Amino acid sequence: MLPYSTAAEAEAALGRAMSYAEGAWFRYSAGMPDYYLYCHIVPMLLLIYTLSSVPLALFELGAPSMALRYKLQPRVQLSPAAFLRCYMDTMRILLVTIAPLHLVSYPAVKMAGIRTGLPLPSVGETVAQLVVYLLVDDYLGYWIHRLLHTKWGYDNIHRVHHEYTAPIAFAAPYGHWSDVLILGAPSLVGPSIVPCHITTLWLWLVIRQIEAIDTHSGFKFPFNPTNYIPFYGGAEYHDYHHFVGEHSQSNFSSLFTFCDYLHGTDKGYRYHMANLVKV
Repeated sequence: MLPYSTAAEAEAALGRAMSYAEGAWFRYSAGMPDYYLYCHIVPMLLLIYTLSSVPLALFELGAPSMALRYKLQPRVQLSPAAFLRCYMDTMRILLVTIAPLHLVSYPAVKMAGIRTGLPLPSVGETVAQLVVYLLVDDYLGYWIHRLLHTKWGYDNIHRVHHEYTAPIAFAAPYGHWSDVLILGAPSLVGPSIVPCHITTLWLWLVIRQIEAIDTHSGFKFPFNPTNYIPFYGGAEYHDYHHFVGEHSQSNFSSLFTFCDYLHGTDKGYRYHMANLVKV
């Protein structure tokens, strides 16, 4: 909750007039407790998961002949019931793991220094923080993912996520409840190291959710804007990891490709791609 009762008080504290965005933020958040602002994350993530995944499912089910042109594993075609089952199972897991975790983690978020007041962060500050979060998430996620592919980690936890050898968007957060928590943890480390405004945290978690859906989409679209992000793995990169399945020791990175390159865990993928080129 902002410590100002009027816009004039807020501008006096800032020493300047509020920007349009700051005025909108003041009107929305002035009387709202910080805890409620933080809890926005739960419906936001559930909504983004649904809105980003449903169009891809409808495309594959409603226009199969067109979808096959872009599918990375065109031989694998799921029924509408299978899509619905994946969505419902994943939503249940998210509601019993991610939602409660966010609702009870507010004290830790406040201790980390996540703020809700004015001024809003500049574009430059937001971009710089997002870059840090991306790099931290990618590095930690790489090593955690590798650990989950040890025999114990895979057999007891990560195996569930790999039930989809040809991933679909709905399956991005699908997995054992502990898998969802473990692999989701790195996304909160960056904001803990470099605290941000709550709006930046919202943006970061939305970006991370969309990225996970993109890499699990099962499609390689030539017009996908992520094709132009340097070192970004994307759907084709992660699809190979699922295609190999249990014995995969390649493509552990969730975002970029350089951790796999530096540690030599992309050799199987590069060999596979080289053979495809020869064919």
